[in-house]
Amino acid sequence: MTLAAFLAFVGLVVFAAISPGPAVLMSARTGLTEGFRTGLMLAVGIGAGAVVWASAAMFGLNLLFAAAPAVLWALKIGGGLYLIWMAVHLWRDAKTPLVTEDTRPVPRSALSAFRLGLFTQLANPKPAVMFSAIFLGTVPQGTALWVYLVLLAIIFTAETLWNSLVARIFSLDRTRARYISLKTVIDRSFGGLLALLGVKIVAT
Repeated sequence: MTLAAFLAFVGLVVFAAISPGPAVLMSARTGLTEGFRTGLMLAVGIGAGAVVWASAAMFGLNLLFAAAPAVLWALKIGGGLYLIWMAVHLWRDAKTPLVTEDTRPVPRSALSAFRLGLFTQLANPKPAVMFSAIFLGTVPQGTALWVYLVLLAIIFTAETLWNSLVARIFSLDRTRARYISLKTVIDRSFGGLLALLGVKIVAT
């Protein structure tokens, strides 16, 4: 793998990580409502989910999708319904106030946050197709296994760092104070966006 191909791979992976989607949206809301530590574990789960999709791409999942479109369709429907389910809960609970204006609600456990991040990432099968294109376009056939492992580590790092940064920004007291004053509007906006993303995943 040439240096130019490696740099192209890194650039595409970073672009994929920062592009708006369910994972970034969930990182923002978790940082707002449960703080940075919970957001960090969520980001680790998102990174792990990206590695799962990237590993699948390495083993030719895109070829499977092309040969059996029903598999991709089933994944899209399942993932889209999961996001819509989360959106309904956000919308329904939007008017529920935080415990107090000075304390955060009790955050979920580290394992629960990791699991939420993992499932949120896996609910969107598009990364599998995207990573397939990135691998096909930048990684030559015959590349050593250790290089693939390094590339997977880069994907995990990019996804985790970016979503950790999003969670950190939204966990700041000034951001949270603004959230408290507009909780219903913000939660329903988050819920609406998640629902739209779920519908888009199913429809495209």
